[in-house]
Amino acid sequence: MTRAAKLGLIGALGSALLSPAMAAPAQKVEFAPHRAIYELKLKSTHGNRGIESVRGRILYDFTGSACAGYELKFRQVSQLESEGKSVLSDLTSTTWEDGAAKSFRFDSKNRMNERPTDTATGQAQRKTKAVAVELSKPGHKSLRLPAGVVFPTEHMRRIVLAARGGRTMLELPLYDGSENGQKLYDTFTLIGKPIAPGVNPPQDAAAKVPALSKLTRWPVTVSYFDHRSEKQARTGEQTPTYVINFELYENGISRALVLDYSNFSISGELSSLEMKKEKPCR
Repeated sequence: MTRAAKLGLIGALGSALLSPAMAAPAQKVEFAPHRAIYELKLKSTHGNRGIESVRGRILYDFTGSACAGYELKFRQVSQLESEGKSVLSDLTSTTWEDGAAKSFRFDSKNRMNERPTDTATGQAQRKTKAVAVELSKPGHKSLRLPAGVVFPTEHMRRIVLAARGGRTMLELPLYDGSENGQKLYDTFTLIGKPIAPGVNPPQDAAAKVPALSKLTRWPVTVSYFDHRSEKQARTGEQTPTYVINFELYENGISRALVLDYSNFSISGELSSLEMKKEKPCR
């Protein structure tokens, strides 16, 4: 999963820039079109003000291919109970990213207690020396991002390639169109030891998909930080905005989600997984 995750604002669930079109055969990643549902509940709380309960659901509908581009339809509905108060968050988003990681389009809407809170519609295009962003909602605005920025599907592709290559760490700036389309994250990814096919078989919906039992998966932790310039990066340590833990199959499917925030964490159990057919690239 990409992304992009705050409660009700998950993005989306990556060091030289290398697009799929430039990749050698050994670096090819075949992402599996699929529809996954994750059931959310409170895992743990931290600090003095405890969250009493969290319940909700994530719908993750991913289709496409390297030649046709990748589309993600995402919805997260979460209800949080704290100190006798209830907050209902409903985020929907649709994104598209071309297979060469050069173009990215996004359209998202968020509602809090059934009231609209923010929206973002726009597109990003990779240029020679920068990534150009054009926003149409919430207002017309142009942004220029560093050339090394990656989009969500490319970020996931980089993680898979790093895992296959035995790497344990990966640092990349990520743009996913979140927070009114003006948010840029610095991401730091930790990749654990590979889990070979047949080892520690899952007990969730992944167990009902025979093809997954033949694939390697890795425990992955992605920390999301507010982007800092090179000058800022040299001064002091930074606390992540949030952290996502999950097990990642080499075809891009994720299970065993944990969304970790400063004072609480949420688990996401894979309750439904439907594999889809996609026309292969010619």
